Amino acid sequence: MRQGGFRQSMAWLHTWSGLIVGWLLFAIFLTGTVSFYRAEISRWMQPELAQMTPSDDAATVALSRLRAIAPDARRWLVDLPDDRDPVAHLYVWRDAGRTPAFQREALDTATGEPVVARATYGGDFLFYFHFDLNMPSVWGRLIVGAAAIIMLVAIVSGVITHRRIFRDFFTFRPGKASHRSWLDAHNLLAVTALPFHLMITYTGLITLMFLYMPWGRDIAYQGDRQAFLAEASLATTIPPAANVSAPLAPIGPVLAETARRWDGAAPGRIDVYRPGDANALIELTSSDAAQIAFHRRKIVFDGTTGEVIRTTDSTRWATETQGVLYGLHIGRFADPFVRFLYVLSSLAGTAMIATGLVLWVVKRHPKRDERAKPGIGQRLVENLNVGAIVGLPIAIAAFFWANRLLAIEVDRRADLEAGCFFLAWLLAIAHPMLRPTGRAWTEQLTVAALMYGMLPVLNAATTGGHLGATLRRGDWVLAGFDLAVLAIGLALAWTAWHVGRRRHAPRRHLASSRR
Repeated sequence: MRQGGFRQSMAWLHTWSGLIVGWLLFAIFLTGTVSFYRAEISRWMQPELAQMTPSDDAATVALSRLRAIAPDARRWLVDLPDDRDPVAHLYVWRDAGRTPAFQREALDTATGEPVVARATYGGDFLFYFHFDLNMPSVWGRLIVGAAAIIMLVAIVSGVITHRRIFRDFFTFRPGKASHRSWLDAHNLLAVTALPFHLMITYTGLITLMFLYMPWGRDIAYQGDRQAFLAEASLATTIPPAANVSAPLAPIGPVLAETARRWDGAAPGRIDVYRPGDANALIELTSSDAAQIAFHRRKIVFDGTTGEVIRTTDSTRWATETQGVLYGLHIGRFADPFVRFLYVLSSLAGTAMIATGLVLWVVKRHPKRDERAKPGIGQRLVENLNVGAIVGLPIAIAAFFWANRLLAIEVDRRADLEAGCFFLAWLLAIAHPMLRPTGRAWTEQLTVAALMYGMLPVLNAATTGGHLGATLRRGDWVLAGFDLAVLAIGLALAWTAWHVGRRRHAPRRHLASSRR
């Protein structure tokens, strides 16, 4: 333990644990915040779907399409349209040796035809970056998990360090010395949503707990992970093929029986195992927006007779606990108001990390000699602060701009959008190394403000979907996106003005003192 007592040791631990992974945590929190509107972002990035409405018989249309494109598949999966996504998403798996082994398609259930829209990863890109950093294999997830553990350490050590944590909630002194103002802002943001910060960090670890600690499960089930999933009601064992052709039971009676058992609730997903075979199964799964727990209700039907084979209305307590924690983390159960509260709390966590990184620099800035230059380590932290705190929002904006500016027919279009994201972020990280830190902050904030503020103009120029049109037809997804980025642009513009004003203030003070 460091000399000076337990609280001083916790303060040291809080400071350095936060700094070591602070930039990574900022990226995780910001992309996680944006991911709460993953479906809405995907819809904005495919404006061709703007006025699409799903069919009342979406399940029948989807299965008819699957019969046409994949009669020999091992498994079909249909994610049905909902209030946030008007498109049905079809997935096909085939047995080994048959190509393509995997196939996916977005379907307009009103016409029964595949969706013709620009290729894009949409909100999924930011969602997956949030927990795997777009890295191959499991390395990104392991890195994010390690960062989440350090985040928990930083939160707990921060609570121990601040004896007056609840008093700090009512303390903010913007007129005091800069380090005191930043400390007050950091404390205020931390205390305001402290329960959320603890919940979102801990539940984030729970979502991938078997990746981080698989040994207990592997020992208990002797390495048979499929047996574990089956006993935990997390997976259905695909039956072996009978190699006897048999027509699939009509989906209408299956949906009616499901609605009767679920008090009128409709399924969110349909799985068909071994379609066209005498051993076929049809599994209906409830929507993930129907309850907090991510583990959803299921009914399995005989695929040829339509009779109920088994139901899964509840799971074991351990599985249910994990499902509730997982559901709390991803927030898919949330209605628009609760989702907005999620976003506000997550933004507070993002800002808490950002103010902590800035505070580290401010507290170590030379105070006695205005002409003194910071050391190499401090200069590096300053540059990374600019590249992370402002550079990442610029990269996200570049991702949106690329969606509108790249030609629709260009090859590997979705990959090019992602490439624009990383290129813009790389340039934003390099920029502060070539400019004075104060100017780098102002310049990047100004660029970010322009990129977000001009997005609605770009959208109107390239798609015709201006705010006047979307508001008039009541399309709050597209209109809400434009209004949100306008608000972000205005906030960034005010911040750029404020930072530039503060940057020139010391010079004016020194000039007046010399007179």
